[in-house]
Amino acid sequence: MALARAHGVVIHGVQAHLVEVEAHLSSGLPGMSIVGLPDAAVGEARDRVRAAVLTSGARWPQARITVGLSPASLHKRGSGLDLAIASAVLAADGQLPAEAVASAVLFAELGLDGRVRPVRGTVVAAVAAARAGRGRLVVAAPSAAEAAVVPGLAVVGVTSLGQWSRVAVGAEPALDPPTDGAEARSAAPGHEGTRRPAAGEEPDLADVRGQAEAVAALEVAAVGGHHVAMIGRPGVGKTMLAQRLPTILPDLDDEDALTVTAIRSVVADVPGLVRRPPFQAPHHTATVPALVGGGRGGQPSPGAVTLAHGGVLLLDEAAEFGASCLEALRQPLESGTVTIARAGFTATMPARFQLVLAANPCPCGLGDGTGDACRCRSTDRRRYLARLSGPLLDRVDIRLALRAPGRSIWALDAVPETSAEVRARVVAARARGRARCARLDLPGLGNGEYPGGLLRGLLAPSPEATTLLGEAVAAGRLSARGADRALRVAWSVADLGAVARPGLPEVGRALALRDGGALDG
Repeated sequence: MALARAHGVVIHGVQAHLVEVEAHLSSGLPGMSIVGLPDAAVGEARDRVRAAVLTSGARWPQARITVGLSPASLHKRGSGLDLAIASAVLAADGQLPAEAVASAVLFAELGLDGRVRPVRGTVVAAVAAARAGRGRLVVAAPSAAEAAVVPGLAVVGVTSLGQWSRVAVGAEPALDPPTDGAEARSAAPGHEGTRRPAAGEEPDLADVRGQAEAVAALEVAAVGGHHVAMIGRPGVGKTMLAQRLPTILPDLDDEDALTVTAIRSVVADVPGLVRRPPFQAPHHTATVPALVGGGRGGQPSPGAVTLAHGGVLLLDEAAEFGASCLEALRQPLESGTVTIARAGFTATMPARFQLVLAANPCPCGLGDGTGDACRCRSTDRRRYLARLSGPLLDRVDIRLALRAPGRSIWALDAVPETSAEVRARVVAARARGRARCARLDLPGLGNGEYPGGLLRGLLAPSPEATTLLGEAVAAGRLSARGADRALRVAWSVADLGAVARPGLPEVGRALALRDGGALDG
């Protein structure tokens, strides 16, 4: 009898779980069985692994082979365990050194010809390996640079099972020698932290004309990560403004960049560490699972709110979305996470994003009170914007009623600011916020994340501003949640103006930004 162990990874939503793969060889009728809640893809590994071993020139053990996947209570899905299963079987038969196999995490699919193929979710697997204290990750060669963005992890890229066998016994180095995470992050192709898109590669705020107030409001939103709603007739620039919000956001820090890269690696190939905030704009026919996440067959899948983590989620034509979709946003807007519960699984995924709602004032789009005849009945107008419920709008910090820019779009003497110029002020304002948190020994929170207790304690505004807020709450213009959100906006306004503490001007502007005009009508 012989027993050997290897370690693999299974992907569950946007998280990865390490799996211990045990191979046991015993006397009896030759054959192979896999136990530990494998799905069809894992069960089919029996044939893929056997063919890959034989075509690689290795010997297939003539014994009864039992492969156990632990923890046994975790559902195992996908083909990413192929390399770990093959390595454990060969180690149990003495063809590979057991110590070299057991000390690494192996994450790749095997072809029948012995080739090692990449699997989606490499960055998630690398994060799980690093957090578990495993210092070495073996993946397909094309995935090596992708996995190497994770710090503190040596990545080995191999092209075939035969090459991995020679690497394991020390006969030859890997195709890509084990690299330090920092070197890989700087050398990885497409590393987005070393290069900002060139002119014309992404939208620029300088393209927007005649909406100076809206641009200034977006700058405040970018400082504190505040949610925004824009109401206006077709063509006033709602979508144009929303698409340019990510361009004035600072680069993601190391932790957020790694999280965003890991999320993206589950659904698409990632050439390097993602530093720019993501942007998601689902169509208004999107379903609830497409928006907040879902899954079938026991496998959760991320929705748009998770794919927008660390960036911007735009709901264009927001009033056309289903009521169930809009109301499903309320929980992730508060908690920054979304929990998907199904009969076969429960998964929690990150969902901290800036929400931008853009909508027409009525079905025909002309009911903004500027003089053009609206063709909609009054009941239709009320019903249209009523789809944006009060509880949802109460979570939106900045509400804008956009008007047609008129002749100002042809003002050639006006020189609009670029996204880079606005972003520089946003970065400086955020730095003031971080310095304040450090000075007060507070956790590194953004302005939009300040808890209510702090806003009424250490971070309270001036007494005059507090009185103004109290009067707004007493008059029914603000809820208690709305007052807290207005204070958060006031802190962003203060940081932009380098003001040490919000006073009447800052709180007054925050209330004006929240008033909403057409949103409240």
